[in-house]
Amino acid sequence: MFRSFFLNRQWWPWSIAGSALILVATWYQVELDVQINEWFGTFYNLVQKALGKPGAVTFHAFLAQLMTFGRIAGVYILIATVLGFFIKHYIFRWRTAMNAYYIDHWETVRHIEGAAQRVQEDTMRFASIMEDLGVSFMRSLMTLFAFLPILWVLSDKVTQLPWIGAVPKSLVWVAIGFALCGTVALALVGIRLPHLEFQNQLVEAAYRKELVYGEDDAKRAEPMTVADLFSHIRHNYFRLFLNFLYFDVARYSYLQFGVLVPYIALGPTIVSGVITLGVMQQIVRAFGRVEDSFQYLVNAWSTIVVLISIFKRLRAFEAQITARGTSGGRVATEKA
Repeated sequence: MFRSFFLNRQWWPWSIAGSALILVATWYQVELDVQINEWFGTFYNLVQKALGKPGAVTFHAFLAQLMTFGRIAGVYILIATVLGFFIKHYIFRWRTAMNAYYIDHWETVRHIEGAAQRVQEDTMRFASIMEDLGVSFMRSLMTLFAFLPILWVLSDKVTQLPWIGAVPKSLVWVAIGFALCGTVALALVGIRLPHLEFQNQLVEAAYRKELVYGEDDAKRAEPMTVADLFSHIRHNYFRLFLNFLYFDVARYSYLQFGVLVPYIALGPTIVSGVITLGVMQQIVRAFGRVEDSFQYLVNAWSTIVVLISIFKRLRAFEAQITARGTSGGRVATEKA
C-alpha cells in the first residue's frame, strides 16, 4: 500500500515532490484564510461605523474593502482549483503503483476471496481516502498553528465566561475542552462501526463472487444460494444503519450545538459592549477554525471507518503474498 509508491524511486516525483507540493499549497491556503479573517474584522468595523453615523464611510471606501476580499478570494479559488486537479493525478499514480505490485503477484493471490475487487476497486479507494485524510489532517495542523495564536491574543478582549467568570485565554480552553469532549464521546458511540464496515465488505465480496461465477456456470448463483448470501448482506447493512443512526444523532447534535458555543462564551462580553462587531467576527471565525482543527477526528470519523475496512482487506491481501512467497516474483515497483 505504501512501499510501492513512496519507496519506489520512479514514483518519487509524485510521491515525494508531489506530497511536498500539496503541503505547500495547503499551507498557502491557510495563510489566505488568515488574511480573510483579518479582512472580516476590518470590514465589519467599517459596517458598524457606517451604520452608526450616516455619511461617515464613503461608497468608494466600502467598495475598496469588497475588492480586497475579491482579490484574496480569487487567489484562493485559483490555488484550490489547480491543487484539486493535481491531487486527482496524484491519487491515480498511487493507485497505479499499487495496481502494478498486486498484478505482478496475481498468480499468487488470484484465488483469494475478492482478489479482483481488491486490485480493481480497493486500490483506488485506499489512495483517494488516504490522500484526503492526510491533507485534511495537515490542513488541520496548519490551521491550528495559524489561528491558535490569533485566538490566544483575541481572548484578552473577553471579559469573562458565563457562570465561570474571568479566565485567562478563556476561548482557547473552551475550544480545546469542547473539541476533546466531542471527540471522545463520538469515538465511544461509533466504536462498532469499523468492524461492521469490514464485515460488510466481506459479505458483499462473497455475494459478488457468486454472481460472477454464475455468469459462466449455470450451476452457480442458484436462487437459494443467492438469496442466502443476500440475507447476510441485509442483516449486516441493517446493523450498520442502526449504529450509524446512533452515531449521526450524536455527531449532528454536537456539530450544531458547536455553532452556539463561541456566542455563549462571548455572551457577557457582547452584552457589556466592550468589543466592536468586527472584533466579534474575528473572534467567532478564529474560534471556529481552532475548534475545527481540534475536531479533525469528529469530522473524519465516517471516512476513517471506511479506510479501516479497506486497510484490513488490503493488509490481508499483502499478508497472503508474503506468506506464499514473493522471492520468485518480480518487484512490482520496478515494473511501475
